[in-house]
Amino acid sequence: MKAFAVFYNICIPVIAAAARIAAVVSPRLRTWFRVRTALFDELERSVVTAGSRGPTIWFHAASAGEFEQARPLIGSLKTSVPDCRIVVTFQSPSGYDLRRNYPDADLVVYHPADTLRNARRFVRLVQPDAVVVMRYDFWFNHLACAKRSGAALILAGAVLRNGSVYQKPVVQAVYRRIFSLFDRIYTVSDTDKERFEESFGLSGVVTAGDPRCDQVMQRKNSASISGNLKTACANRTVLVAGSTWKADEDILLPALNGWREEIAVIIVPHETDTGNIRRLERELQERNLSYSLFSQGIDDAFSPGNILVVDTRGMLAELYSIASIAYIGGGFGINVHNTLEPAVYAIPVLFGPNHQNSREAGELIEAGGAMEITSSNDLRQRLRSLVRDPSERRRTGDRAGRFVTERLGATAMICSGILEEVDSR
Repeated sequence: MKAFAVFYNICIPVIAAAARIAAVVSPRLRTWFRVRTALFDELERSVVTAGSRGPTIWFHAASAGEFEQARPLIGSLKTSVPDCRIVVTFQSPSGYDLRRNYPDADLVVYHPADTLRNARRFVRLVQPDAVVVMRYDFWFNHLACAKRSGAALILAGAVLRNGSVYQKPVVQAVYRRIFSLFDRIYTVSDTDKERFEESFGLSGVVTAGDPRCDQVMQRKNSASISGNLKTACANRTVLVAGSTWKADEDILLPALNGWREEIAVIIVPHETDTGNIRRLERELQERNLSYSLFSQGIDDAFSPGNILVVDTRGMLAELYSIASIAYIGGGFGINVHNTLEPAVYAIPVLFGPNHQNSREAGELIEAGGAMEITSSNDLRQRLRSLVRDPSERRRTGDRAGRFVTERLGATAMICSGILEEVDSR
């Protein structure tokens, strides 16, 4: 481990220097450095105002998606140990910007660059009793410093796909050292558990399930949607197309031609900035599809043939509560978005073919609760069948709902493990 640490800390400054040079021409890298400029000043202030509290539990999530797995854990810990201090770090701006004011967190900051100096300083200021990494995004210096300080290290929501880069010969050796730092590793499935044990020589890996199933169920139970919107959707078959990109809309819009009066359609683009909404409006106009913007009111939103475009953020998960069918975007791009959010409402879930990086999407198909779409014509046929055959729609939806309910319980198991580790120190 010592030789690896030396090698790692020779490489990190070189990589950091190269990244600073590249930031001259890369807006993304410039942003990465800029948002971390005052990070330690913020940490210093938080230490001054923290006062005497219970255990400090540091959660790290790469981005917003990984944080969804952390949310039920944080909520449960706050209920069990109200005086615990929750620190959350993000790697990406998308996660930080969305959750910077998360009410159950005492502090939300960016994860520092993984230099040894930063790691020592961060751990000294935060003084974590436990570090919980969600799914992936491992920074050796911060993990090693936290471990040396006496903190418990826990990996939750862990997955390891067959043929993963983690299993490549040189990379595997690196991650064998990183994973050996963790006191507990909780995987999403038994298959993941076996791969972690076989690939990295680990013991004591536990299958807990996916905390996101608990999260989407909690969100369903607290969902609140506008009464006007509920009334407008009453007695209608509603399609909610969520987190759509242009590639999805190029498939979806032609599929509605000739029969859209039979279904109420809500489109929720992944990007709701003015430029993207105007682009979508132009495409709707070019296809002679009537539409309304949510921000302008919903009085005529569901007149026959009209499409409602939701041009505000933060509504999608609740909108699924009024949906009869869900189409999830991303499957005609890099990867499909969250399929559990609609599945929990026991409705059929449809998405494009690019879902290899989302295990639950493939498993939903196998369970009979979801369908893979390959073209506009394919989508038209699937939608028509589901709209015109309520019994098929109900059967498919029931399978989607059972897929989620059968996977509940990860939160309780992981939180119990976190508190056991904290109490044992």
